[in-house]
Amino acid sequence: MALAALAVLAVSALSAPTATAAEGWQPVGSDRARPLDESQGLASVERDGQTTFRYTGVGTIDPALAVQGWNHIGDPGAGDGYYVEPYQRDDRGAKLYRVEAPDGSRANYTHELESWEAPNNSFAAVSPDARWLVTGEWGTMDRLLVLPMPGVAMTDPDANLPYASSIQLDRPVRDVQGCDFVSATSLLCSSDDPEGSLFGTTKPLLQVDLSAPVGDEDVTGTVTSHGQLPLESACSGEFETEGVDYDERDGTLRVVVLSPGVCLVSDSKTWRLQRG
Repeated sequence: MALAALAVLAVSALSAPTATAAEGWQPVGSDRARPLDESQGLASVERDGQTTFRYTGVGTIDPALAVQGWNHIGDPGAGDGYYVEPYQRDDRGAKLYRVEAPDGSRANYTHELESWEAPNNSFAAVSPDARWLVTGEWGTMDRLLVLPMPGVAMTDPDANLPYASSIQLDRPVRDVQGCDFVSATSLLCSSDDPEGSLFGTTKPLLQVDLSAPVGDEDVTGTVTSHGQLPLESACSGEFETEGVDYDERDGTLRVVVLSPGVCLVSDSKTWRLQRG
């Protein structure tokens, strides 16, 4: 049995893909991503001149929220010292955004779904002016949603966090797991697209260039692909790309990629990429 298992692992390793380089972005290193508490995404939070990285995963779900039915946490976002975690639940009741202010205080804001809105709450991206929050839905979509930034533009946790506007994409995207602002008019997004029909490759790194900064009126977004994100594991099979973070200090893009099969626990990675 041991020899058979070793043989299977050897074949898997030989057939496993090695890291690819998204066009214009070169891998400069990686860190192991723990599947329990680093599997959904990350955000770099800057406060008092110090930067910390906050990860999310099933193990980071607030127990007080879990007992209320909030059973999924997505890719977090951060800006101007604020940190935002997006939550969803199995019913169509609402979406929730857990906000931590620069002073460490926390508040929960709920967003009641529009009639046309999907219940998935994949990510939160804070605009550079910290006035708006961009969020996304699972599936094949031609939009990203814009809400007032909870805790900044919207300060009453007991009131509904309303829909403000949308980013109308010039072409569809599929299974976007995370986005982060690079500038006021540009975002980088990770797609977990398993098909590859939209951009010619599976698991692409996408760029969305906006016609204007986000606000209370719709803007258009031009989508381009930088190619496939790094996929590297001792196992072959279906990878899952997760959330992203763009670190303005040195231009490093971080993206979580979960490994297939049993290698999920051993060699899932947070890749570090820089413009090449």
